[in-house]
Amino acid sequence: MKPYLERLPMASDSSFVARTYRTPHFEVPWHQHPEIELILFLEGEGNAFVGNHIGNFNSGDIYLLGSNLPHTFQKAEQEMVTSAVVVQFLHNCWGDQLLQMPECRAIKALFETANAGLKLQGETVEQLRPLIAQLEHAIGFNRVMLLWQCLGIISAKKEYELLSTQNMANLQTRQQARVDKIFLYTIEHFAEGITLEDIAAHVNMSIPAFCLYFRKHTKKTYIEFLNEVRIGKACQQLIDTQKTISEIAYDCGYNTLANFNKQFLKIRKIQPSQYRKIFSESESLDNSHLPDSGKTYLPITVN
Repeated sequence: MKPYLERLPMASDSSFVARTYRTPHFEVPWHQHPEIELILFLEGEGNAFVGNHIGNFNSGDIYLLGSNLPHTFQKAEQEMVTSAVVVQFLHNCWGDQLLQMPECRAIKALFETANAGLKLQGETVEQLRPLIAQLEHAIGFNRVMLLWQCLGIISAKKEYELLSTQNMANLQTRQQARVDKIFLYTIEHFAEGITLEDIAAHVNMSIPAFCLYFRKHTKKTYIEFLNEVRIGKACQQLIDTQKTISEIAYDCGYNTLANFNKQFLKIRKIQPSQYRKIFSESESLDNSHLPDSGKTYLPITVN
């Protein structure tokens, strides 16, 4: 099963898409598209799956994803509202010659780097939030100028985390389809007791052949990948629920608390209890001035 090939409607007077998608229209499965994507999360939080990367996203986060890079953003809870400003554009939507100009070399290099997926950081995020938010409502040539201003800031500052350690967009069609099938199955069944026998049989391979294949095409073992998915889900539960650590461990597919703690420490470099304490203290400080101490989202300001 290949990832869903997303096609966003394009207005006749626009060279690229820029609009806000909100639950239930935000939720999309593991998918890819030829357009480069710039995404600003306005509400919600959850797990980010980008190429072979598994991490967490929160409101206020910004990602730049290259062409045909498979990805999905899964919200932490089914009933949670999630929204984001999504900007999608083809690298040559302004003509084939533009990126060949000397002045555009940095942008061309940025597009190539974005094939791994980028999560923006630092001052770049602060600068981009109001600009991206304006893109949806900008008209005429100002839309193009705003988008290029965003790209210029990203390429100049280089404040980002590279996400995928494997260029999934460059896999051959047959290879991509098989890796996608493995990823989809894992995302949907991570809480179950997935064995190497189960996942190898799912793609009609022997266990030795599967293990070699997966490591070759993702630069990690399947068990490492499965643990990353499970720990990513556990992080959200540690932040958003009052469940005990033991309950979270079992919910995320671990049979023993000891193994859960071991894998959490290996991946997050911190114990689960410390992780929960850090976020609890941070949230208390953020909300100490509010009459309601419930969960709040990072405010997004628009100029």
